[in-house]
Amino acid sequence: MNEIWTNLITRPADLPGWWLASVVAGSLAILLTLLLAQAFLMYFDRKVWAAVQMRKGPNVVGPFGLLQSFADLLKFVFKEIVIPAGANKVVFVLAPLITFVLALVGWAVIPVAPGLVVADINVGVLYLFAISSLGVYGVIMGGWASNSKYPFLGSLRSAAQMVSYEVSLGLVIISVLLLVGSVNLSEIVESQGRGAGILNWHFIPLLPMFVVFFISALAETNRPPFDLPEAESELVAGYQVEYSSTLFLLFMIGELANIVLMCAMLTILFFGGWHSPIPWEPLNAGPMPVFWFCAKIIFFFFLFAMVKAIVPRYRYDQLMRIGWKIFLPLTLSWVVLVAGVLIMFPGLADQFQSWRG
Repeated sequence: MNEIWTNLITRPADLPGWWLASVVAGSLAILLTLLLAQAFLMYFDRKVWAAVQMRKGPNVVGPFGLLQSFADLLKFVFKEIVIPAGANKVVFVLAPLITFVLALVGWAVIPVAPGLVVADINVGVLYLFAISSLGVYGVIMGGWASNSKYPFLGSLRSAAQMVSYEVSLGLVIISVLLLVGSVNLSEIVESQGRGAGILNWHFIPLLPMFVVFFISALAETNRPPFDLPEAESELVAGYQVEYSSTLFLLFMIGELANIVLMCAMLTILFFGGWHSPIPWEPLNAGPMPVFWFCAKIIFFFFLFAMVKAIVPRYRYDQLMRIGWKIFLPLTLSWVVLVAGVLIMFPGLADQFQSWRG
């Protein structure tokens, strides 16, 4: 598989046609499944929020309101695209497209089940780092091109916030990589499936890092209580305030896709990926790995929705203080601690990596 991906970069004309067709088909299948799942996850998010606030939420369009997201989609598509007179029109249109595309291409390396991944590359973690680092450009471009102070301030907030918490996310992932000894996402999942089920998952030895990753993921995706780039009280609606119709929809889909991607990363890094919590062979046979992977993503999405519903918004100075004065020293110290323990007790490292032979 690695030779095929090397040929894709160096000699694409030498690749077999069937392989290229399978990659395209797999990419389209994952893309369509992801977009369809996002419609129901948005419905789920609104229902959880409504339940916490003791109201009904979407319940009119379709049975139990299940088609509400599709009604919203049609509304956005048929609305007029309004571009401000003083805006840079090219950059204004490109910004949501960049956000949308980058949010989806990150899923190319996410392993849903054994062998069920578009690109099982050895540098999957580095690929995700690169994609997440580029994602901030869509927000900055949207705020700057709007030619208004409120979107621009929102985009600056988002840039500072995303960069700050990417540091913590990176150090947390490094602590996982030290235990596994690989940057391949499939191998990270396989390292957590050695017979004892949930007891071998990384969230037990790395519980503080799991908590840091979860909170940092909220900030990285501009999710409440860290939705300062979109704070209505001081910025009207942040970097999206001048956007309407389909362009606004692309921003929303991109943001939701990033949230689901973070849920998938939590599943892969800490909660065993596609493995069953109970080490019983029938629970890991057939389509069950896909079921477990999706169930864990839904569980973490539920946690994201609950945090949105019950935690009040932070002030911006509090947000930055948490990132730089608490999470950064904590994650740095943890990486040093994990590396020191693995150096002092090499047998422990071998135990973590014995599944690789």
